[in-house]
Amino acid sequence: MNIIAVDDEKIALEGVLKALKNTVPDAEITGFSKADDAYLFARGHEVDVALLDISMRGENGVDLAGKLQQIYPKVNIIFTTGYDHYAVDAFKLHASGYILKPVTTEKLKQEFSHLRFDHSQVNERDIRRLVIRTFGNFEVFVDGMPVKFQYRKTKELLAYLVDRKGAFCSMKELMSVLWEDDDGDHSSYLKNVRSDLMNTLKSYDCDDVIVKQRGQMAIVPSRITCDYYSYLKAKGEGYNGEYMTQFSWAENTQAGLFFDD
Repeated sequence: MNIIAVDDEKIALEGVLKALKNTVPDAEITGFSKADDAYLFARGHEVDVALLDISMRGENGVDLAGKLQQIYPKVNIIFTTGYDHYAVDAFKLHASGYILKPVTTEKLKQEFSHLRFDHSQVNERDIRRLVIRTFGNFEVFVDGMPVKFQYRKTKELLAYLVDRKGAFCSMKELMSVLWEDDDGDHSSYLKNVRSDLMNTLKSYDCDDVIVKQRGQMAIVPSRITCDYYSYLKAKGEGYNGEYMTQFSWAENTQAGLFFDD
């Protein structure tokens, strides 16, 4: 089980982390004092449970919970706060739990015994059904079978999102990449391409690998299996010297890859 805890008060965060270790000693637990840092972490790491302080400087726990649920619809949200009048906001998000501070082992045990979603039997292979191959030509597979899109540009759109490794891409950026030699207005075409991408992934029940925010979109690296990501994690294993060869913009990334022959 992977757990994150977010609280902008150092002493409170330390208390939450200590209580978590006593409650679920076998879990992977990571603490954050800033909501932005927690969100960036979540986009690259699976999160099963998130303990979020509701009232924080900057982005509050309720806003962060909404963003986490976009990436992981079945994440268990447990809010922590010193004020019970925040309970209504928590219930609107269908939170798994709500703890009034101080957070103790006893309170956590109670909440963990009633989690909305059980992740104890989730297999990583079941989560990452979408397999991306970037070395050589860019190819997409679900359960070992090639994925077919309605538009050729749809495949290229997905390829670019993979290349960006989870960074959000604006519509302007995507148009400039997909139609790099054409200054025309392709906004309508891009809208169709985006719809084709989401509809195709949804047909395979894999649409959760894409997250959208304020007109931008990004891949969720932790939701896919990708040779490029494995190469980066292994620090140089598996690269065959070619990277997304059908796309000219991929040459910039390829130039930075090290090929050990």
